[in-house]
Amino acid sequence: MTEEKGKYAPPFSLRLTTEERRKLDAEAGPQPIGDYIRSQLFETPSPRKRTFRRPVQDEQALSEVLAALGRSRLSSNLNQLVKALHSGSLPVTPETETAIRAACAIVQQMGGQLVKALGLPDGKTAPPKGDDP
Repeated sequence: MTEEKGKYAPPFSLRLTTEERRKLDAEAGPQPIGDYIRSQLFETPSPRKRTFRRPVQDEQALSEVLAALGRSRLSSNLNQLVKALHSGSLPVTPETETAIRAACAIVQQMGGQLVKALGLPDGKTAPPKGDDP
């Protein structure tokens, strides 16, 4: 650190071979790499542990869901729908209710695909609290 408390000097970059990086990762264990290197250089232990992202289990399912979300304007459309319902400008007819239920089913399907793609436990999730659409 520089003399001012909380201010860091510019970052330092170091290129390693693949084998050197593997060795560094193995020796660092659960610590973030920067903390491990700092602890080795300056003999200061670091209690923090490295967190890992869960690996994607199904790249195809994930790409399909992300593509569907990219094509949709889901959040904007849902927001407009809720505003119209609250203002009374959207009559809730059987056709409207059917369309809303179909949209909810699509969102649930995307949620299932995300669960599968991320390798999460395949359990039923409770529906959100409140009235059915």
